Amino acid sequence: MRAVEILATGPSALVQDLGRPGNAHLGVPPSGALDAPALRLANRLAGNPEQAAGIESVLGGLRLRALTSCTAAVTGPAVAVTAGGRGRGTHVPVHLAAGDVLELGTPATGLRCYVALSGGILAEPELGSMATDVLSGIGPPPLSAGETLRLGDPSGIPVGEDALSPSTPPSTLDVELLLGPRDDWFGEPVSQLARAWTVTPESNRVGVRLDGPPLRRAEGFADAELPSEGIVTGAVQVPPDGLPVVFLADHPTTGGYPVLGVVRAAALPSLAQARPGTSVRFRPSSTVWSE
Repeated sequence: MRAVEILATGPSALVQDLGRPGNAHLGVPPSGALDAPALRLANRLAGNPEQAAGIESVLGGLRLRALTSCTAAVTGPAVAVTAGGRGRGTHVPVHLAAGDVLELGTPATGLRCYVALSGGILAEPELGSMATDVLSGIGPPPLSAGETLRLGDPSGIPVGEDALSPSTPPSTLDVELLLGPRDDWFGEPVSQLARAWTVTPESNRVGVRLDGPPLRRAEGFADAELPSEGIVTGAVQVPPDGLPVVFLADHPTTGGYPVLGVVRAAALPSLAQARPGTSVRFRPSSTVWSE
């Protein structure tokens, strides 16, 4: 059987693919890899289709043993990688013989590394995806030491180079934001948003929570209540404490607090890699983008 054994998980390790979009009417968020470009790249390097399931590792510490000959690739922020007792690089295919141990250190910057294994991880799909959704509990449970993950049969040839190199997440993120639909609930939303916000330790796969001067509601909306509305990935919701939350892939599909704006999809991978303490600056606009 093609498989790997999990020896240690670090702070968190989850099975993720590109998610299960299109199920909001069932109350199910899209889920999937928060840094989708990193997972796509890892799969290409390992010779897999881009949508194959891999491992999303938070702050490293992942150790696994190959129970069969296979190829691994690690992407995301730069991190120390050892395989079979030898130091190896990231963003390159790494051959593992049966019995070899692959180990990730702790990245100096960023949060999430991605490990692809040739053939991809096999798990029971739910709503067409093997992604772990931490909000609803859909998909495989978080990985644990002693667990065995089955791998599929290799379908492609590992590649030795790609267009991307290890990323270095910046200490300050500059994020474009499309105002609406409830920006009128806030006084001078552009000037209120265009200040430095700080990522808090309470952030997770559901959303990036920000700290800073609380956003003030406009006159007439101070005590207003809002019926639940649909929520999209990237929505910036403002709860009663006035501190915004940028929703990520495991977000609730509806919410009763006003959404002041929505960030561009292109900014989500960087937000997913933002450690607590990272500074975020929004650039609000009322002009619809062309993605």
